[in-house]
Amino acid sequence: MSADALLSVDDVLALLRRGPGFADEEDVDQLAHALQCAARLEQEAPLDLELQIAGLVHDIASIAAPDSPATHAPVGGRMVRALFGTRVAQLVSLHADAKRYLVTTDPGYRATLSRRSLETLVAQGGLLSDPAVARMQQLPELEDALTLRRADDGAKVANASVAGLDHWEPVLRRVAST
Repeated sequence: MSADALLSVDDVLALLRRGPGFADEEDVDQLAHALQCAARLEQEAPLDLELQIAGLVHDIASIAAPDSPATHAPVGGRMVRALFGTRVAQLVSLHADAKRYLVTTDPGYRATLSRRSLETLVAQGGLLSDPAVARMQQLPELEDALTLRRADDGAKVANASVAGLDHWEPVLRRVAST
């Protein structure tokens, strides 16, 4: 499976299940990372199924096309847009820029990032310029993108106990049908 548009929930599930190796050299593999991220968002925003699904699929392009930290967010957004809609796609597309935004605007945020997240920050462009910060602040989905980003950062706990893909399959199907 390549970084093409995902056209069915079964394609998404197959791609998540095949997630190679560790998520960006973190302590968890890509599937565990995706499940933890979605679980954190389910706790934080229990009624926001689109945000939860964005958390589940935010790194899907890293599975389809590994070793592309600079482009995985926008590519992932394009991959999921047809199936899950504009909002999920926008959140997936923004999650790397949300990291850049937080590093730029919150002096303490950098210290919360893992070693690998700091490395990919460089590949993703590092700090945002003042005009880029201003553009981000105009986005209606900024707060949700920051919520996703923080869940992403916290979803790297070895041996965390969270629901598996069986829990998420009906949610994926529900969001795909809307």
